[in-house]
Amino acid sequence: MDIFEKATNWTEAKQMMELGLYPYFLPLEDTEGTEVVIGGRKILMIGSNNYLGLTTDPRVREAAIAAVKRYGTSCTGSRFLNGTLALHQEAEVRLANYVGMEAGLVFSTGYQVNLGVISSLVGRGDVVVLDKDDHASIVDGALMALGETRRFSHNDLDHLDRVLGKIDKSAGVLVAVDGVYSMGGDLAPLPELIEICRRHGARLMVDDAHSIGVMGGGRGTAAHFGVTNKVDLIMGTFSKSFASLGGFIAGAKDVIHYIQHHARSLIFSASMPASNVAAVLAALDIMESEPERIDRLWQVTERMRAGLKSLGFQMGPSVTPIIPIAIGEMQKTFLAWKMCFEAGLYTNAVVAPAVPPDQCLLRTSYMATHTDEQIDRALNILGGVGRELGLIE
Repeated sequence: MDIFEKATNWTEAKQMMELGLYPYFLPLEDTEGTEVVIGGRKILMIGSNNYLGLTTDPRVREAAIAAVKRYGTSCTGSRFLNGTLALHQEAEVRLANYVGMEAGLVFSTGYQVNLGVISSLVGRGDVVVLDKDDHASIVDGALMALGETRRFSHNDLDHLDRVLGKIDKSAGVLVAVDGVYSMGGDLAPLPELIEICRRHGARLMVDDAHSIGVMGGGRGTAAHFGVTNKVDLIMGTFSKSFASLGGFIAGAKDVIHYIQHHARSLIFSASMPASNVAAVLAALDIMESEPERIDRLWQVTERMRAGLKSLGFQMGPSVTPIIPIAIGEMQKTFLAWKMCFEAGLYTNAVVAPAVPPDQCLLRTSYMATHTDEQIDRALNILGGVGRELGLIE
């Protein structure tokens, strides 16, 4: 059998393209943050993770430009060898302090953080336990690890308790969860998770990719619940609130030191360019000095949530700026996306395997820089699409 035969026979995306319903890999010709240009048309964006609207902030842009002028465009090496800048270490100290941890470590992408942390800590004889809704990077980190992987039903504390209770007491155990779940917009119940992990001697890692800059005054899910000193590891990404690219892990000094010397995704990858690190530091300055920006994000979020609820949409358990709109069947979801797009609204069509096949949805997310007029316009478009498709009355 030709290994490429699977590629020739795979037609799912081609079918959606032929129907004019394919919603992925659309090239943005320009972006202002809350609005983008696609095919020469200006589209209102409610499908971005740019929660604080900092990707176009002049201070962040200037910091990145200044770093390029000073350091060039690349570090041309890994953190382990010649690719560590003083900027990386400054970011590590400041980020650890920001999330309330002893030490931090910066990786080139958020995906690589989860790959490196989980695979370096979970060795032979160890067990990593995942929530079934965990991000793909957590799952892939577990697949790379030499230890065993077990899973529990989403936010099902009794199931987690049973899973942990069946693990041999001699095994090292890491429980890894998302702080904010990226499709549902719901939270991990950290206080209860912590109690269960402590009872079974397990360590807890929280992926705060969608929480930093959003929850807990910007400091993440643990800060939101007031349990920072009881969480073992906090992970964050820079491609969302930090308006950059990369990621970090924060925790106890000895644990971070160990990860630094064993995480293959760190040791064998080129380090973050100075421009990306400088953008992170500039964004962090703004997050620390302008808490009203986070307040505005929540004003926008609650205005949108109240509007969608008034229209009659089903939004699931979301309590964050990620607000999913339940559709159901895949093709109907693609049609809803297309109708919104043609009306000038950018959303994200989410289908299997990201969600169960009968629970497809439009994922929407919001920014501090959205105006009230833009939110009202989005609600008007979504209301029209929802009524036409029979999603609402």
